[in-house]
Amino acid sequence: MSFTSKIQQLLALLNSCSSLKHLFQIHAQTIISGLSQHNCIILKIINFFASHTPINSSSYAGLVIKQSHNSSNSWWNILIRRYATCHKSSYTEAIRFFVEMRRVGAVSDEFTYPFLFKACSSFLGLEEGKQVHCDVIKIGVCNNVYVQNTLIHFYGSCKKIVDAYKMFDEMSPRTVVSWNSIISACVESCWYYDGVEIFRVMRKCGVQPDETTMVVLLSACAELGDLSLGKWIHGQVIEQGMFVNCQLATSLVNMYAKCGAVDYARLMFDRIGERNVWTWSAMILGLAQHGFAAQALELFWKMKDCSVKPNYVSFLGVLCACSHVGMVEEGHRLFQEMESVYRIKPMVAHYGAMVDILSRAGRLEEAYKFIVHMPIKADAVIWRTLLSACHIHDISNYTRVGEEVRRRLLRMEPERNGNLVMVANKYTGNRLCEKASKLKRGMKVRRLKKITRESYVSMFQNP
Repeated sequence: MSFTSKIQQLLALLNSCSSLKHLFQIHAQTIISGLSQHNCIILKIINFFASHTPINSSSYAGLVIKQSHNSSNSWWNILIRRYATCHKSSYTEAIRFFVEMRRVGAVSDEFTYPFLFKACSSFLGLEEGKQVHCDVIKIGVCNNVYVQNTLIHFYGSCKKIVDAYKMFDEMSPRTVVSWNSIISACVESCWYYDGVEIFRVMRKCGVQPDETTMVVLLSACAELGDLSLGKWIHGQVIEQGMFVNCQLATSLVNMYAKCGAVDYARLMFDRIGERNVWTWSAMILGLAQHGFAAQALELFWKMKDCSVKPNYVSFLGVLCACSHVGMVEEGHRLFQEMESVYRIKPMVAHYGAMVDILSRAGRLEEAYKFIVHMPIKADAVIWRTLLSACHIHDISNYTRVGEEVRRRLLRMEPERNGNLVMVANKYTGNRLCEKASKLKRGMKVRRLKKITRESYVSMFQNP
């Protein structure tokens, strides 16, 4: 068989390869045939590992590259991309492969760094990312727009907004992705109005926003609860004639729901042609949080009838709804179903919702036992939920649950004045004036003041 025919035969085998065991056998044949250094064969092996095998098997591909006589940087880039975009436990491996790449003398390029910054963003590796940034400057690709965009995203993910903005400010030219990256960095770090202001500058510069821009801005409006700002962003969507895809429509539903405009949210929801689980969940949670418990539950059943599998947000919404209407047994059944049927591991928020269901129903001892036996540590919010219920359902502290909760809460947050005021008021209501006075004296000694209630007026002016 000729040299060319042998290569073609091996490439055909690699193309039809379907398992790791099969690949090892073919690779053994390439070594026996003396073709293991052929670039096309090496590329095929690396691509197989990058797309078919478990993440812990890709180290074999690294050995294949290192044993080649003239390793190409594109081969390393394939592996780095594989690790940077896969399971969260593999992100640091992308950095390790980059170090190996430099060690064997392969030259990195503008295709290497975006995935490295993506990996660093994923595990919040600020120091690692800074070192890679230094390498970018040394190599001379710091003016590449794709590298710059991922740098902005990296610094934003690590909450280094000043560094992210410095990168953005030095960019020329800027693409819509550049603007989206800096706006997203601001929003993710809770610099909501700064993100909106950058959007206004973006419009003045004549840059056309896209659906991603609007999704990010609407999430900022939702977190702020600023309905007027949200309506302005919605107006921008209409003015630009944007196609309202599923993601953008879901963001609109979420924004209106979180800002309290549940009627607007439902109107948007009913008009959406294509809905995913996030769309349903946003509407269910919005209805539940604003007291429309019956409608939230009805929508949850309708979602299941439409063969849409609920997610953790859906369950949070429906548990919140059960709490409002006092459906204790139904709430408990749904909480159990969450993990047993849908394999969704409950988070602190779900445990908190379950405690709220029991507390509102006056089942204080059951709520206390539920908290104590939780597989994760209860936060102060959960304990405060139960304490508030004790003040309503067990004024005289017959169950002794209230006293135990107070003790745990004050031990957990001894400097939080809100807890001390709540406990002092409870003591005063129970005519335990001496205990109340002792707490208030302790507050004075530690210079803790009762925070007065506040309201705010938005100063944001729509252009």
